[in-house]
Amino acid sequence: MAKNRLDISDQTAVSMPMKNLIAIIGAVAVGVWAYFGVIERLNKLETNTTLLEKDLTQAETALVADIEKNNEFRIKWPRGLLGSLPADSEQYMMLEDLYKTTDRINKQIESMMHNKINIDFLRKQMEKVLIDIEELKDSNREIHYKNGVR
Repeated sequence: MAKNRLDISDQTAVSMPMKNLIAIIGAVAVGVWAYFGVIERLNKLETNTTLLEKDLTQAETALVADIEKNNEFRIKWPRGLLGSLPADSEQYMMLEDLYKTTDRINKQIESMMHNKINIDFLRKQMEKVLIDIEELKDSNREIHYKNGVR
């Protein structure tokens, strides 16, 4: 068994063909390059994930802020707490003018209704006066004939 024994020390000489040594060094270099390539890819993916999480957090914050602003606008705009558009102001002025015009027309119509009542009253009075005048004329004729003048 002594023949199969291998003694290795710092003084042991190894002989190897140069092409095998270059192949081993090349294989180690390719392995190191592949290892650092994988580590670099993992670092990129981890960085992208962190950035996406940060972007998502910012997007969620912006979305929540937009929703709050929308709710505020939706509630305050109809109440007039955020002001009004110039077109709205113009429409309000036109509506106010229409109300004033309508009030004037209503007052005129009411005064005309009183005139109708007055006209009806005066018509009845005139009919009565005409009847009274005819009666007076008739009585005057009778008086004139009774005196013998005619």
